[in-house]
Amino acid sequence: MNTPLPSAAATPLLRVSRHQVAAEAAAIEAEPLPLPLAARQRSRMRWRLADGRELAWALPAGTRLLPGDLLETETGPWFRVDAANEHVLLIRADAPQALTRAAYHLGNRHIPVEVGPDYLAIEPDPVLRAMLDQLGVRSEAAQAPFQPEHGAYGGGHRHGHEASFQEDYALAQALFVQHQPDGP
Repeated sequence: MNTPLPSAAATPLLRVSRHQVAAEAAAIEAEPLPLPLAARQRSRMRWRLADGRELAWALPAGTRLLPGDLLETETGPWFRVDAANEHVLLIRADAPQALTRAAYHLGNRHIPVEVGPDYLAIEPDPVLRAMLDQLGVRSEAAQAPFQPEHGAYGGGHRHGHEASFQEDYALAQALFVQHQPDGP
């Protein structure tokens, strides 16, 4: 099982020398690197692989690893980032309006939310689960990959993911212009 390491161990250390975003990484063969959200959000990390090796990265501050991103090590092996299974709360509803209402209330609390085609997912929280019960949606504990939205306007630090930031920003600007009064 993959676990973060607080200190050095007597196993081989693989240092990451380069980070490539998923859009640029299609043809490179790489070992899978399943990471939970907390590890994918860390720009500096030391991680023990299932085979005992350690992988260490020091990326620019604010870098978030996304599924499909690649990490190249100084000694050659490449690793492809995957979203690991972790504890999540899956939220579903019989009516789209109920799910939309739940999304509104979760977003109002500024917590990470994954938006799927017919579900929402959040990190487990008993207070939020009680709120969701009051809203009339179903929530269930599950083990699943967790990839929450980055937030409006690209979610701040997007090092290496500027292409999607530009799309988000262009959409936000177009909506802003549509809702402006015609003038003084």
